[in-house]
Amino acid sequence: MSKLDGKVAVITGSSRGIGKAIALDLARQGVSIVLNGRDAGRLAETESEINEIHDKVVSVCCDVSDAAASKDLIETAVKRFGKLDILVNNVGVSMRGNVADLNPEVYQTVFESNVFGAIYPTIPAIPELRKTKGSVVFISSLAGIRGLPFLSAYSSSKMALRAITESIRIEEKQYDIHAGLVFAGITQIEHNKETISADGSRITLQDRTGKNVQSTEYVAAMVRKNIEKRKYITTLTGIGKLNKFMQARFPLLVERLILMNLHKFQEKSK
Repeated sequence: MSKLDGKVAVITGSSRGIGKAIALDLARQGVSIVLNGRDAGRLAETESEINEIHDKVVSVCCDVSDAAASKDLIETAVKRFGKLDILVNNVGVSMRGNVADLNPEVYQTVFESNVFGAIYPTIPAIPELRKTKGSVVFISSLAGIRGLPFLSAYSSSKMALRAITESIRIEEKQYDIHAGLVFAGITQIEHNKETISADGSRITLQDRTGKNVQSTEYVAAMVRKNIEKRKYITTLTGIGKLNKFMQARFPLLVERLILMNLHKFQEKSK
């Protein structure tokens, strides 16, 4: 029997991608699942897949960058299942473009999704997690370890998640709440996934292939292990671990290496 069997989890942005993989992985461990997303059709499809595992699932179609909607999401979870053990803050959006070329609204959009969309569900969840000595996990990115070219808004929003995690770990230590942070690497994306361009318009990302691209199922398994072991930080990929080590000790060397490989970052930003 899984140590997570009987737990209740809310996973934001779980109608597709990493969030969906996390929901399916946790469901297989016997966890009751509260799905969230803004597309009712995709949510229904994901709920149907989880129903093939068990029937302990409910969907809440809402935008977690809205505080009232996030509060309703957490309240729905507690009303439906009687408690809350796990909150996975997975919602996020990326962007592309030089700082000098950005429409200022790009920063607003990215932070509304990646930061407000993480803290708004967390605030009402904490009182419930205190009762269960539960877990709140934030899905960050290797771009959150240091600021990367053409990703300034995305990198800074993901860096903010570390600060939030660290604050919660101290504030909620007395209640034995686990706060974890997962630095995900380059991960498979669904076809036609969009990002935000410098002018604020939506552009379609190129499909990701290659040996360095991780599956959503692998990332989900690492998120589950973070929860099971109540770890602080989980850093995925060898490159990610090296980046984390080097950035903490030799930041100017890392900067020089990035400048030497700037063309690769330009290519990856397409």
